[in-house]
Parts: sequence; C-alpha cells; structure tokens
Amino acid sequence: MPVVAVVNRKGGSGKSTFAAHVAAWCARERLAVMLGDIDRQQSSRGWLRRRDPSLPAIAPWTIDQKNVLRVPTGITHVVLDTPGGLHGFELARIVMFADAIVIPVCPSMFDRESAAACIAELMTLPRVAKGQCRVATVGMRVDGRTNAADMLRAWSGEQKVEMVGMLRETQLYVRSLERGLTMFDLPEDKAAADLAQWAPILDWLRPVLKPLPAAEARTRESVLASVNRGSVLRGARPLNPLVRTAA
Repeated sequence: MPVVAVVNRKGGSGKSTFAAHVAAWCARERLAVMLGDIDRQQSSRGWLRRRDPSLPAIAPWTIDQKNVLRVPTGITHVVLDTPGGLHGFELARIVMFADAIVIPVCPSMFDRESAAACIAELMTLPRVAKGQCRVATVGMRVDGRTNAADMLRAWSGEQKVEMVGMLRETQLYVRSLERGLTMFDLPEDKAAADLAQWAPILDWLRPVLKPLPAAEARTRESVLASVNRGSVLRGARPLNPLVRTAA
C-alpha cells in the first residue's frame, strides 16, 4: 500500500494544501485513497468535510469501537498530513512505513532553515539512506515576479535533495480549498497554469503511487503490522499514523 507523507516542522508551510491535492489526484485516478490527518489542527479533516460527495471520493480515518482511528477497509493508498515540529522518534516512525516524503518549503529564510534541519535528520535514518523512502522538496507560494524559484532550487541543491516542482502564490488555491476543492477538481481552462506546475510533481510521485505490480512489496496488512509495533508518543496519544486514538 503506497504511503506518501507530507512533512515540515514549520507551521504554515502548505502541508495541508499539498496533501489535499495529492489525495484529490489519487481520487481522480480512481485509486482508493485515504487522507490521514495526524496534525492536531485537523486542517485536512476539516477540508474533507467541505468536499462535495459527488466528487471523486477521498476517505478519512474510520473509528472503531475502541475509539481508535484506522485505515478504512478497501483503501489502497494513503496520504498523510503530519504535524509541525515532527522530529526524533516521531519522525522515524513516519519514515518506517512511508514510501515517499515530500517537504513543502516556502521561500523565506525561516522556512528554509526549518526544512534544512528536517532534511538533515531524515538523511540519518536508514530507510532514507538506503533509498527505500524517497525524499523530495516542493516550493510553495512562489512569486513568479521574484527570484524565489531560483533561490529555492539553489537551496535544495545545497541540501542534496531534489526539488520536484514549484507551486505559485495564487488566491485560486485559497478559494478552491474553502469549497472542498483542489486544482484537479476545477475545469481545466480555469486551472491550466497551476495544473502545469503540478505535472513534474506528479511525474515524481507516480512511480510511488502507481508502482509496477512486481515492485509493490508491501500489503495493507504488513503496513498495519509495522505501525502497530510502535510505542506511545505525545503522552498517552499513540502516534501510529495508520492506527491512532481519536481526538
């Protein structure tokens, strides 16, 4: 079961925006996808409640009789919107079962420094070092009238991590998300420029989200088994991103 985690320690980096769009693309591709929100702010879950039921379905967590959040039956793909400040054992737990981690980065110095610290820690983890969990960055809220894109590309090169795309600063994202929509749900003539910016990002994600049959090594059961071996984090709240206690 492919799992994509959207990670950045700094709040306001565009994690929820990016995660929602990846989930919506999966749904448009007729993949049975769940958008799992493990951020206490629950931004992605709030967005899902705004989404029209007539649109391609994106599942939230299900809650069992023990008040534990679980992956719904039949789900084949998972996109995780993670909390800010993720580090140490919590970050390592994400890497243990994620197939890809995408780090959205805004152009400011504070965003770049926060993302750089996260990348440095990721690179020390065995699954990342061995290439079993792919890592990439995406520029967020990039103003095309400035040199922000060139600056982000240079910064990504310094981190030795591929920057797979740039998403522009536009109110179209804000207005769409408020309605439970993404660029993938809009008429192509209204979102053509933004869809073009998503093309290289999807090219990078496609081998993860749509692996060849022989390359799909893990099943839903093996993923759940791996996270169920985790211990409790954040006090009494288990951060098993595929099995966790409801808020």
